[in-house]
Amino acid sequence: MRTIVKTTGAALATLLVATSAVQAAEERPLWEIGAGVAALSFPAYRGSDQSNNFLMPVPHFSYHGDFLKADRQGIRGSFFDSDRLDLTVSMALSAPASSEDITARKGMSDLKGSFEIGPQVDVTLWRSENRARFVKLLLPLRTAITLEGSPKDIGWVFHPKLNMDITDLPGMPGWNLGMLAGPLFGDKRQHAYYYSVDTQYATPDRPAYEAKAGYAGMQYLVAFSKRFPKYWIGSFLRYDNMSGATFEDSPLMRKKDYVAGGIAITWILGESSTRVMVND
Repeated sequence: MRTIVKTTGAALATLLVATSAVQAAEERPLWEIGAGVAALSFPAYRGSDQSNNFLMPVPHFSYHGDFLKADRQGIRGSFFDSDRLDLTVSMALSAPASSEDITARKGMSDLKGSFEIGPQVDVTLWRSENRARFVKLLLPLRTAITLEGSPKDIGWVFHPKLNMDITDLPGMPGWNLGMLAGPLFGDKRQHAYYYSVDTQYATPDRPAYEAKAGYAGMQYLVAFSKRFPKYWIGSFLRYDNMSGATFEDSPLMRKKDYVAGGIAITWILGESSTRVMVND
């Protein structure tokens, strides 16, 4: 139960990002708040052979200011915005995990929660005239620090990916489809935090290991969502394959591929009377 509770933050963040489908340009409330529930299935960490299935409450908050924006794509500030190129700053949180609940990490230090921040460049490769459909190249680069009394720098992650969003699927008005695919890369500190084994934690079944920087696998995601007048529903499936990753021979790598998924529903409890025009 402890692992389930502590991994919900990262799982929820993935669900909300995964199910963000961009609508055509339209007027929306400046802000809105709500709440709901989500059912999720995730591994303890990428490469773990232990999965967690759980039900949890879901907060709902969006804000569409000129600079600061908060929605299912995350919290971000836009420094530069053109018709084809967006430069933003994005942030993310990941939850901690107790090593005593993970067989492969038994006796090792716990995985702390982390905060990530960095720039992201979005390049629009194609977009329909009404902005309801698009193909983008997303180029996020984030540095991560642990959330604890004495925070530690645990490196950076680069995750270039192609993103296709389709609003109003044929025969399914109001339903949106989102697809993402791309490789992950990390520096030595990032990979060491999750996959290295110091000599003090080595055992006959878990030899000492030093992770290297570089390729960290491929990630594919498909998501569906629909916004109703008073509530929103979304679901996703994500497939990760870490074959060929620089750390694939780590003793902490127990499974080289997995499928994660989730579904959520949130109800809108309040919204601003001020309306703003929102594009993608």
